[in-house]
Amino acid sequence: MRFTFHDSSMTDTKNHSTAGVTGSPEGRVFQPGSLNELAEAVELAFDYRGDVTVSLKSGESISGYLFNRQVSGPDSYLEIFPSDSAETRRIRYDQIATIAFTGEDTATGKSWETWVSKKDSERQIEVERVAAEARTRGIL
Repeated sequence: MRFTFHDSSMTDTKNHSTAGVTGSPEGRVFQPGSLNELAEAVELAFDYRGDVTVSLKSGESISGYLFNRQVSGPDSYLEIFPSDSAETRRIRYDQIATIAFTGEDTATGKSWETWVSKKDSERQIEVERVAAEARTRGIL
């Protein structure tokens, strides 16, 4: 996947890759050059666990949480919960100029492996606590 990075000051250079997106897209701005690239950027935004800012070709910007998308050729659209409104917005793909990952990625570092490691550590602490209590009672 190839993206044109619109604002290099917001690009995550640590994980930057022109061959694709690695790591969290937090802080990146994608200016897709084709409908396929736009569809890929929308998929990234859909999977993202933070707010995005969608800049329209009209100059308007909408920030919020992207909760739905429908890919169906020229009728493709995304839906967003704007952060400044209670009403949802539907935005056609052909209206989109850029997608910026402006909100904090709340899922960063919260992988399954991290969770398992944390739970294993908690279990080990509990085992040691129970063993110490058993020794105190003379059971061990």
